[in-house]
Amino acid sequence: MKDSTETILFTNTPKINKLASLCEKNNAIDKELYTQYEVKRGLRDLNGKGVLAGLTNISDVCAKKIVNGEEVPCPGNLYYRGYNIKDIVNGFLEADHYGFEETAYLLLFGELPNDQELQEFHETLVERRTLPPTFVRDIIMKAPSRDMMNSLSRSILNLYTYDDKADDTSIPNVLRQSLNLIAQFPMLMIYGYLAYNYRMGEDLFIYAPSPELSTAENILMMLREDRKYTKLEAKILDMALVLHMDHGGGNNSTFTTHVVTSSGTDTYSTIAAAMASLKGPKHGGANVKVTQMFEDMKSQLSDWTDKDAVHQYLMDLLDRKAFDKKGLIYGMGHAIYSVSDPRAEIFKKFVKQLATEKGCEREYALYEMVEHMAPEVIGEKRKIYKGVNANVDFYSGLVYGMLGLPPELYTPIFATARIVGWSAHRLEELKNVDKIIRPAYKPLAEHREYVKLDDR
Repeated sequence: MKDSTETILFTNTPKINKLASLCEKNNAIDKELYTQYEVKRGLRDLNGKGVLAGLTNISDVCAKKIVNGEEVPCPGNLYYRGYNIKDIVNGFLEADHYGFEETAYLLLFGELPNDQELQEFHETLVERRTLPPTFVRDIIMKAPSRDMMNSLSRSILNLYTYDDKADDTSIPNVLRQSLNLIAQFPMLMIYGYLAYNYRMGEDLFIYAPSPELSTAENILMMLREDRKYTKLEAKILDMALVLHMDHGGGNNSTFTTHVVTSSGTDTYSTIAAAMASLKGPKHGGANVKVTQMFEDMKSQLSDWTDKDAVHQYLMDLLDRKAFDKKGLIYGMGHAIYSVSDPRAEIFKKFVKQLATEKGCEREYALYEMVEHMAPEVIGEKRKIYKGVNANVDFYSGLVYGMLGLPPELYTPIFATARIVGWSAHRLEELKNVDKIIRPAYKPLAEHREYVKLDDR
């Protein structure tokens, strides 16, 4: 039974609700004022074009081309250090090796590694796949969180305590810290998840990463009690890590990395801030929402192949009558891509293969139906300023489910990949910019005379 202190701390009381009403009343801003003052809400215009806030060599998101002097939407392309992501993926698939380490090298150092450089980089990561003595016992096992992103952020912040040069922001030191975190992240994620399950009454098993295995293989091995996985499973998880590794400097968590880095703070605080951003359901948490939406859809539909029933469910989603009543079809649409998301296109080619291996053809068919139907439904209900297409989150949740990954780890898997991009952008910010990021906000409140307490 909860004591009175815990009840006060974790329950909304009438006093809190009253103050919340006052908070809502005095924080409301007329939406028309954003248009009047030409404020770019979300730092982008109605067409999704972002406000230019920086320069980067790390990655490029292309969704338009110039035709007759005008910008027109085109199939999306993603470039890492100038290389098309499709060519990168085809390259490591044809060579039949895992791509995470090779792509991480490219993003961090700006060049594709040769065989020797790739082997040395792999060895560098292997050397750093370790945690400080007693860290698992003293940090991860104590008060494990039901939310893995919060648990991971806490672990990252605690690593600061063990680093004698935690506040050194020189490039060599930040690179050292970044390589440590990239190597340690899968362990922090898996151990945090297993620790919470142990607190919930499940058996505890903790495996050390294997030096012979890739990052994707180690994730599957450490997560499964029998340590077994298929090559197709590891290959698809590896591909997911590559596709999620970076996405330009303007996505929310990477921009957070630039903003926090510009303040001069340490690497651990910077990555924890990026984690907080990625956790949001509009960013890295979107794939969890997609799977939850489909679970609700399957529970509501007696026949998953009934197009009319699926159409009606999607209409109900937009009308705020179904699922979480937010008016969204999760996994559809992107801030930049209007014709196609190249990551989703690459991923989809392998999703069907995995669905066949796992006996999930019905689920895949439902996802494919919604992918084709949703843009039409959204166009019927709303005025849209650019095309709507499936983004990478649309299929990633389905893939993770077929891989047997728990939903609690969907966003942490995203973070396992994106920490490479965050590290690259942090290093780029430190090298090139020595100015704190501080955009302007227009004040609207009228100036008032202070009234003494007795006169109020």
